[in-house]
Amino acid sequence: MQIFGKFTTNFDMDYINGHYIYFNENDDEKITGADVENMLKKKRKTVCGTIFLYNPELSPVGFSMSRFLQEDGFEKYDEFVPLNEDPMSYVINAGLKNIYPNKLVEIKYLFNYNRANIAPTPIIEEFDADLDKLTSTQFTRYDKELNYIDIPNVRLSGKFVFFGMGHKHDRHHKAIIAYAQALAAQVNKLDKQIVFLHDNNYDPDECIDRAYFLSPVATGKMKEVRANAFKEVFKETPHKIVKIR
Repeated sequence: MQIFGKFTTNFDMDYINGHYIYFNENDDEKITGADVENMLKKKRKTVCGTIFLYNPELSPVGFSMSRFLQEDGFEKYDEFVPLNEDPMSYVINAGLKNIYPNKLVEIKYLFNYNRANIAPTPIIEEFDADLDKLTSTQFTRYDKELNYIDIPNVRLSGKFVFFGMGHKHDRHHKAIIAYAQALAAQVNKLDKQIVFLHDNNYDPDECIDRAYFLSPVATGKMKEVRANAFKEVFKETPHKIVKIR
């Protein structure tokens, strides 16, 4: 497994402007950020699918997680650089490496602002306020293009879409809930196989309507359960929606 990300900065904030995991068939054969750029010129052949998560908490190799990488001496903005491994990447790699060797999977986010532990914080309140302004001429706290998905024009590569952006949206954040639901509805219109994890609370159709999608990563006793369920999604082709019991 190799992880690559492209950081973009604006007003002392770092956003992820591209995130891919590469599944090496041979661990001795490594690719570079330039190779990723070349592979993306043929997305239909090189990208196996898309995984949607909530927000990135990523750092380049040689750096720790930071609120603003430039202050730590990072200079390679707007180009793909290797990223440090994290719990989510381990789970994704374990589920996909044997099914899609030598392929990339794209990771997309509801919010691209690269920051650890954003919930619960005032940042979520700011996101919610911003979303009410996206289609207006009003200024937003976070960059409209860098932080938020242009849902009507979302473009996806590969055969599948895995929704894993979480399910515990605060009921007071109505704009965030509507944003997640609009994304799920739009992707559901595309010619993609939609897969996710769910539980007894809702059936699959209700999950899409409500944007209720369990994250592949959990803590405590559910850590192994969620990771194994993610593997189960991709165990067979076509892939399947998995209910956690």
